[in-house]
Amino acid sequence: MKLLRTVRRYPVITVSVVILAVVLGLQFSGAVTAARWLATAYVGLFIAWTIVGMVRDVLRGHIGLDILAVVAMIATLAVGEYLASLIVVLMLSGGEALEEFAGRRARRDLTALLDRSPRTAHVIQPDAGEREAVEDRAVEEVAIGDVLLVRPSEIVPVDGVLITATGSFDESSLTGESMPVTREAGSEVLSGSINGQRAVRIRATRLSADSQYQQIVALVQEAQDSRAPVVRLADRFAIPFTAVSLVLAGTAWALSGDPTRFAEVLVLATPCPLLIAAPVAFLGGLSRAAKTGVIMKSGAVIEQLARVRSVAFDKTGTLTEGRPDLVAVRPAGGFTADEVLQFAASAEQYSSHVLAAGIRRAAVTRGLTLLTTDDASEVATNGVEATFGGRRVVVGKPAYVAALAPDTTRAALGPGEAAAYVAIDGRFAGTLVLADDPRPESADVVTWLGDNGVERIAMLTGDALPTATSIARDVGIEEVHAEILPGAKVELARGMAPRPVMMVGDGVNDAPVLAASDVGVAMGAKGATAAGDAADVVILVDSLERIVDAVAIGRHTLRVALTAIWIGIGLSVGLMLVAMTGVIPAVAGALTQELVDLATILYALRALGGPPAGFGERTTASRKHDAVPR
Repeated sequence: MKLLRTVRRYPVITVSVVILAVVLGLQFSGAVTAARWLATAYVGLFIAWTIVGMVRDVLRGHIGLDILAVVAMIATLAVGEYLASLIVVLMLSGGEALEEFAGRRARRDLTALLDRSPRTAHVIQPDAGEREAVEDRAVEEVAIGDVLLVRPSEIVPVDGVLITATGSFDESSLTGESMPVTREAGSEVLSGSINGQRAVRIRATRLSADSQYQQIVALVQEAQDSRAPVVRLADRFAIPFTAVSLVLAGTAWALSGDPTRFAEVLVLATPCPLLIAAPVAFLGGLSRAAKTGVIMKSGAVIEQLARVRSVAFDKTGTLTEGRPDLVAVRPAGGFTADEVLQFAASAEQYSSHVLAAGIRRAAVTRGLTLLTTDDASEVATNGVEATFGGRRVVVGKPAYVAALAPDTTRAALGPGEAAAYVAIDGRFAGTLVLADDPRPESADVVTWLGDNGVERIAMLTGDALPTATSIARDVGIEEVHAEILPGAKVELARGMAPRPVMMVGDGVNDAPVLAASDVGVAMGAKGATAAGDAADVVILVDSLERIVDAVAIGRHTLRVALTAIWIGIGLSVGLMLVAMTGVIPAVAGALTQELVDLATILYALRALGGPPAGFGERTTASRKHDAVPR
């Protein structure tokens, strides 16, 4: 089955191998004329097909190496070297197959994200009598207030409130939580989450375009479409290598007066070493990175990583541990600490913000009972509102809470501290202070990047400025952009220079900026998040040190790819100079070119044995050294 799939996927290679075998069989049986006509007809069709593709590429402003192969095939046919022309066809189609394989890997993860977007909703018809009627509609046609049936293992189509008593949902693509979560009646259910083993009903609270998952998909798609394409590495050598090859072949023809000499030289100039070397090296780099827990989604990403000159970090969960704990409750006048914490933790049951878990843990630890409600809503990145027994509770950022409670006052925070502000019934009720310490390796990572060619390092975060500044100071970052929404992160990343720009984040709100950056890196160790779907690189190990490994592997891989290309060029030019004397027949030259291919491939495979940088060992050793009393 696997062989059949390969044959169907690469029909040109399959047909070329079959035609070559038939031509050899005809030639050995004495039917030389039939062999020549079959080879000429097939190669002629391949040339015409290649020329059509070249014209399309030129119209799009792209000039590649195919012109050299076309000239070589035409020349070998013109002088009767049809076996050599078939070998050139086989080499060229093999190189294109390698490129297609790398491109398919590059598109796979983003395609999975977009394909997973819900498209159909089962709407329960009102006033249908005793027998329930269900109508299937496109998600774009679902209205607010519609009651939807979500069957087992189906994707929730739009944001809604659970009507069924309880339900279990897989929210890993939204929150990174790998275990299913149980929701009670009245709880919010987000689009993109997967229903468990029993059918549930929800009431739509947002239109499709406004729902969580569709917004993420739209932003990711927009950012991907707006990003400039990366030029294939080998194409940068296309024009000079083509010119040198044609000059050498033309010179050999002119000096010898024999047009066969032109073909003999040119078959040694076929571009396969250039087409194959970079993809093989990049695939080796992809494999090497995967062994260190770094998943890179394409060879083009490796090249961008190798050239990174600016880096932007999210704060929470990226530079910090991402598990903030409550360290203080500061109630305002008229409220007690337990009252503020109980109401805040109850409201935070309906929030996916990183601070919410720490607040809920603290309330449970203190033995406080969490209240429930069917009136709760979250404004992404700002805060959550809920009503409990007629009391309206708001928890979130200072600006968001102050808009509803004008007497809100900002808290004085210490290093590494963050604050959630609480308002009850329109009055400022107090502040919850949480501490999220920097990762132990964050400062070393920032220092390494600065010492190894990264000219600009910034922090882009939605957290408050005092907290962001404190963490940035601890890890060695001077440029801080705080209290910004996902859209502003995208604009800042797009405007950063010098380029390429690498953005490192972990949360669902980081997905758009990760997709918009030249290289998006997701800290995905805690689950498959939307950030991981949007990113070019996913770190599967919960350590920021893998950022250094990714950059080091990218640089090593690019060096190997460039060296392999230069080996191919050097050997090809050297053999062409020899072929100018007429000592290498065309068929022998085409086969010799296969040896050049082999040499470049073997060298390109050195990317499999490249670093990781060994950064983790060095930083561990340095920390031990620093701990020794002086």
